[in-house]
Amino acid sequence: MTLETATDPFALFRTWFAEAEVAEVNDANAMAVATVSPDGRPTVRVVLLKALDDRGFTFYTNTQSRKGDHLAVNKVAGINFHWKSLRRQVRVDGLVEPVTDEEADAYFASRPHGSQVGAWASQQSRPLASRAVLEQAVRDAEARFGSGAVPRPSHWSGYRIVPDLIEFWQDREFRLHDRITFSRSGEEWVKGRLYP
Repeated sequence: MTLETATDPFALFRTWFAEAEVAEVNDANAMAVATVSPDGRPTVRVVLLKALDDRGFTFYTNTQSRKGDHLAVNKVAGINFHWKSLRRQVRVDGLVEPVTDEEADAYFASRPHGSQVGAWASQQSRPLASRAVLEQAVRDAEARFGSGAVPRPSHWSGYRIVPDLIEFWQDREFRLHDRITFSRSGEEWVKGRLYP
């Protein structure tokens, strides 16, 4: 499948993502996610794509983090994948919806024990007096749960970005790049092309 022949943006993304998983040294699933604060300021950070289906792109986080606070008010986000080794980018804009408790529970259960404990210990995005305070919180959580099952904290879940625009960018000589867009129109995708 090529940029020219693609008619389904999710199928094209899966093709590019599979190629990135082979070509990228680290974290082909790393994506910059931009959210909008209640006062209208954009904020961007890198998170990891943890699920993809024809509904959208899913990541998980502490819902009391800065991004969680933003998404509670402004339920929109933009994400960008940059695969430097392939000289490609994919940009996605859309509405954001929470995943179901069942989805969040299943993903949380698949995480390493230390990451599960860390979800309890970290007050993500809040001020931290010192590394020692965090390390003590981890020890406290480890003592609480031991080596047994760790339940998912109520403040930890996932968000699905439901795209209304997906843009595929491919580097070309002389900065005459290919930029192919898919815009949602009802249940259909409308394909377009942008100047580089």
